[in-house]
Amino acid sequence: MPVLETVPAAPASIDDVRRRNLGRLLQLLHDRGPTSRADLTALTGLNRSTVKTLTEDLVHARLVRETEPVGRGGAGRPSITVEPESERVHVIALDIGVAHLTALRIGLGGVVLDRRELRQGRADYTVRRTVARVVRLVGELLDGAPAGARCVGIGVGVCGVVSDDDGVVRFAPNLGWVDVPLRSVLADRLDTTLPVVMGNDGDLGARGEHLRGVARGVPDVVYVAGEIGVGGGIIVSGTPMRGVGGYGGEIGHMVIDARGPVCRCGRRGCWETAISEEAVLRTTGAPPGTTFLQVLEAHRDGATWTRAGMRRVGRSLAVGVGNLINVFNPGLIVFGGTVRHVFAATEDVVRESLAGVLAAPGEQVQLAVAGLGDDSVAFGAAELAFAQLLDDPLGTMAALPVVARTGA
Repeated sequence: MPVLETVPAAPASIDDVRRRNLGRLLQLLHDRGPTSRADLTALTGLNRSTVKTLTEDLVHARLVRETEPVGRGGAGRPSITVEPESERVHVIALDIGVAHLTALRIGLGGVVLDRRELRQGRADYTVRRTVARVVRLVGELLDGAPAGARCVGIGVGVCGVVSDDDGVVRFAPNLGWVDVPLRSVLADRLDTTLPVVMGNDGDLGARGEHLRGVARGVPDVVYVAGEIGVGGGIIVSGTPMRGVGGYGGEIGHMVIDARGPVCRCGRRGCWETAISEEAVLRTTGAPPGTTFLQVLEAHRDGATWTRAGMRRVGRSLAVGVGNLINVFNPGLIVFGGTVRHVFAATEDVVRESLAGVLAAPGEQVQLAVAGLGDDSVAFGAAELAFAQLLDDPLGTMAALPVVARTGA
């Protein structure tokens, strides 16, 4: 067996160290919001004069601003507060779902500045139609930005299996997409040199909730969400579980009943066939024309015709949740998308049915609905789009186009 030789890493240059430190400071401000220089000094372990110089560099790049001193610093001097330029520096975050298209303009620091949303019908599922609608929404958001604002990237969450390498949607069964080069198509149609970065909606939903939602500070998290289909994302020890090609986390296609309904992926009895919107309508025997939300409303109001079906849905939700608890031993399972409504409507049944999970991991897990509501995926997509800026703040700002343009 060949022996692998370890090549010593080249020592970091002064420029590399400066870039990393600028990124650390900006990341802290992006995560925490307004923070005093004294706290930045304590959090980074850098000395006070270095933090002062670095924040001045970020102020000069118009990434942050400094405000009047509030209180006193550790050495008895007034401590200046530093805060991100949320109104000026932003990204576009897109959530491409089966039944919706959502586009947000999110400022540095995680501030929602503007929002657009369209409902999706089956006629909208073609790639051409979806891309045209996305271009329109992005154009509206960019046109609505104030003069002098800078967009630093576009992040996209898609309800399908997405390749990390090239942004190709390998398979989106509920949209009918196979091997769609969505990242390159969007970049071309948006006519922009801004980075367009993409990920699976479940992975990004988990990332959004972990950074800014109900799972903030929890190291081991499973996120379960969906509408027509069901997907998810898994975070282990604070790190997203991606898999070899970035395709991990397709928990909606975990088989829970080998003789169950045929899934759009081609297999039978996938979890999403038992807990999705369509599953709720089918299992409750909802009258023709009844919507998913109307079924849930009727159930909340005590309708007798929903009881047996919703109990079955709750038990199916618990089967999948129990498997996730036993396999991953998470501290928190977060329900997002329309699955959060299913969980809310069947929580008693779910908790009752979870009595059969292994005792040790079952005692450690908490169940919660998404803190970001419908925007978990968009917030995760925004973090993808901010990543380059947070890695190299000054270099990224220097390389930005003067104007971000949208295509026809």
